[in-house]
Amino acid sequence: MNKTETVSSFQMAMLFLAYGTGSAVINIPAPLTGAARNGAWISVLLACAAGMLLLAACLYLFRVYPGLDFMEYSEQTMGRWLTVILAIPYLCAVFWMLAAIVMDIGTFFKSTMMKQTSTDLIHTLFFLLAALTARAGIEVMARMFVVLLLSMIGFIAIVLLMVSPHYHPYFLLPVMPDGIKPVLHGTYIAYGFPFAEVTLFAMMLPYVRNQDKHLQGKHMVLALLVNGVTLLASVVCSIMAEGPLAGHMKFSLFQLARLIYIQEIFERVESVIGFSLIAGSYMKATIVLFILSKVFARLAKMQDDRILIFPIALTCLLLSLTMYHNETEFVEGVNVIWPLLNNVAFNVPLILVLTVTIFKRKRRRGKPPSAA
Repeated sequence: MNKTETVSSFQMAMLFLAYGTGSAVINIPAPLTGAARNGAWISVLLACAAGMLLLAACLYLFRVYPGLDFMEYSEQTMGRWLTVILAIPYLCAVFWMLAAIVMDIGTFFKSTMMKQTSTDLIHTLFFLLAALTARAGIEVMARMFVVLLLSMIGFIAIVLLMVSPHYHPYFLLPVMPDGIKPVLHGTYIAYGFPFAEVTLFAMMLPYVRNQDKHLQGKHMVLALLVNGVTLLASVVCSIMAEGPLAGHMKFSLFQLARLIYIQEIFERVESVIGFSLIAGSYMKATIVLFILSKVFARLAKMQDDRILIFPIALTCLLLSLTMYHNETEFVEGVNVIWPLLNNVAFNVPLILVLTVTIFKRKRRRGKPPSAA
C-alpha cells in the first residue's frame, strides 16, 4: 500500500464515518445512559464538540504539511527519536483498540445470536476477513464500505422509525435529575469512544486525491456531524422506549428491535441490528488494522506495509483471546480506562505537534527578512 492509491474526499469522509460510527452506535447508548441518565443526549453533544476540535487540529496540520501523514510530519517537526518515543504508547493503544473491537463483536455473538459458537472461531474469522480487506488496499475499502455504511445507517433508521409506537417522550424528563456531574461522566465515556479516536485518522488523510483536497475539510466535518446525529438519535430513542432501563440493557438498539412486532409480518427484526453491528465492527477493525500497519511501516522505514498486516492481525487475535478474563473487566476497561488512554496515547502527541508547529510558524513570520 502506497500513496499512489487515492480516494475522493467523499470516499474518505465515508471511511471516516464508518470508523467513527462503527460499533459505537450499538454500544454507546447503554453505558452512556447508565452514567448520564436523561442527560445522555447532552453528553453526546459535548463529546461531539470535543471531537470537532480534534478534527480541526488534524485538518490544520494536514494543510500545513500537505501529503504527509501524522508520523511523517511528527518526525519532521519534533525529530525521529521523540516521535519513536511518543509512538510506543500510540502503538500499544491501537493494538488494544483493535483487539477490543473484535472482543466486543465476540461478546455480542455469544450473548445474543450464536451462543453455542466458539469465541476463538468468531475472533479468528473476523480478523481473517479484516486482514484480507486491509491488504486489498484503501481503494477497495472505500468502495466496499460506502455500500455497507449506507446499509447499516438505513437499517438503523428503519428500526428507530418502526419502534416509534413505543416511544414515551416524558421519559426524557427531568433532563438532569442529579445535576451536571452525571452528564460530565457521560461526556467522558462518549468522548473516549468514539470522538477521541478522531486523531488516528490523521494517518489516512494523505490518500485523498489532489483535486479533491479543497473539499476534504468540509466533507470530514459533515461526516463527524452525521456521526454525532446518529449517536444522538440512538441515545434519545433508547431513553424514550426503555426509560430507566435504558442504562442497564446492553446493546440498546438490539433490544429496541426486539420490540417490533406487526401482525406476524415484521418480527425478529433484531437480526437487522445484528448485521449493523457486525458490519460496523468489521469496517472499523479493518480501518484500524490498516492504520496500524501504516504506523509500523513509517517507523521502520518500510516501503510496503502489506507484509505486516497478517502478523499484526495474529498478534491482536491472541490479545483478544487472552487480555480479559470476563466481560465485566472488558466493560470497565472501555468505559473507564480507554478515554484516559486515548488522551495519553493519541491526543497528547497531536497537541505537542500542533503546539510546536504553531510556534515555529509564528517564529518564522516574526523573523525579519534578510538583507539582500
